Amino acid sequence: MTVRVSRPILVALIIACAMFMENLDGTVITTALPAMAQSFGTNPVRLSLGITSYMLSLAVFIPISGWIADRYGARSIFSAAIAVFTLGSILCGLSQNLPEFVGARVLQGIGGAMMVPVGRLVLLRSCEKSELVRAMSYLMVPAMIGPVVGPPLGGFITTFASWHWIFFLNVPIGVLGIVLVQRFIENYREPALAPLDWRGFVLTGLSLACLMYGLELVGRVEANPVQAVGFLVGGLVIGTLAVRHALTHGQPLVDLTLLRIPTFAATVVGGSLFRIGVGAIPFLVPLMLQVAFGMSAFTSGLLTFAAAAGSLAMKMSGRPILKRFGFRTVLVVNGAISAMFMMVCALFTPATPAVSIFVLLLAGGFFRSLEFTSLNTLAFADVAKPKMSAATSLSSMAQQVSLGAGVALGAILLHLCLGLRDAPHGPLVTGDFQIAFVVIGLISFAAVGLFLRLPPDAGWEVSGHRPRGAVPVSAPAPGDD
Repeated sequence: MTVRVSRPILVALIIACAMFMENLDGTVITTALPAMAQSFGTNPVRLSLGITSYMLSLAVFIPISGWIADRYGARSIFSAAIAVFTLGSILCGLSQNLPEFVGARVLQGIGGAMMVPVGRLVLLRSCEKSELVRAMSYLMVPAMIGPVVGPPLGGFITTFASWHWIFFLNVPIGVLGIVLVQRFIENYREPALAPLDWRGFVLTGLSLACLMYGLELVGRVEANPVQAVGFLVGGLVIGTLAVRHALTHGQPLVDLTLLRIPTFAATVVGGSLFRIGVGAIPFLVPLMLQVAFGMSAFTSGLLTFAAAAGSLAMKMSGRPILKRFGFRTVLVVNGAISAMFMMVCALFTPATPAVSIFVLLLAGGFFRSLEFTSLNTLAFADVAKPKMSAATSLSSMAQQVSLGAGVALGAILLHLCLGLRDAPHGPLVTGDFQIAFVVIGLISFAAVGLFLRLPPDAGWEVSGHRPRGAVPVSAPAPGDD
């Protein structure tokens, strides 16, 4: 019996190889942070720089990814991005100190900046709107295997071998991904392409770099407050110039007119608030289990993989849930539930049974994954195909900035808690993490107010859910009139 797989699904599974590699890498790192900090002779919280530097690199180079893919071909850029990411992984494994590790993470970020958004762009151009939810679900299933196996695998390698080896896992995956991309993915190009907006690229990159580095400095005990404020203010000033340029330039690199589309705007702005909280979770939970609760990296990994397992379990139910309730209801109700599960982590103590922690993390992962699937699919429901490159770049940039801000915020909150206890260089205790979980949960909950503004039939062509008697109110994409 021969099983035939449609081309969009095949493309989704190939792209998932790259997402698997990136997700595996990210979850393995969070489990190994305490051991890496000991190896580098620094504080575990300081290792947040290794995460935020990667996300900063992503945020800076993602805006240019769509233009480069349109100029040189999606297949060529996707293959090159996987190769750069794999090289960065090797250099991470060879790092002997924090500066070397941060440099290798920046190189990884450059590869990731081209890899994930270009892969998503290829998928969007390969399927119709009616296939989008199904294709996204297939795309995310293999990608979520990385977070499922990452924590226990990273914990096992860190506990019984050396953390350096966890980065070499990407090498065979990267080689396989390049082979599959070259064989099965078309080299999409845009025949008529506007010149690259270099001024927009420089202004956007400088603004994001200053803001992310400023947040990173705020999260350090030994950092100069004046320097941190200087970077934040500088980032805001340059960011204002970048926005002004984007609104006045004829063909800007960052197309802010896309925010006139209600569904796209809601997923970018509301989704960013939600992701700030989510971004802090993989950073805070392993640290709490290992530093405050005294667990080994392996035991911590066995517990934290529950969130990824919950995400994986959701992928098969996302499509029917969206078809039954629609995007607006799911984003509002599920967003509130997800924020609640973030705050539930504040109830964990060293005496909490491991089974209870596992079950609650599993449930939280399920609901967060449903929110991600809804956001990632609704974002492009009303975007015209000529605008897909700009939309994927802007959406991916917002995602990485918010996730990076979440990690930085987690570090800031822990340092503030240490300061309030008058122990800036002391050990972290359970109470420090409890405050952090409540704050990030409230930030994610704030996104619900933005999702409430969506029309009841938002994205109905994609979800298949259309409220009875509803009149379509979705705005057309700019230039689509």
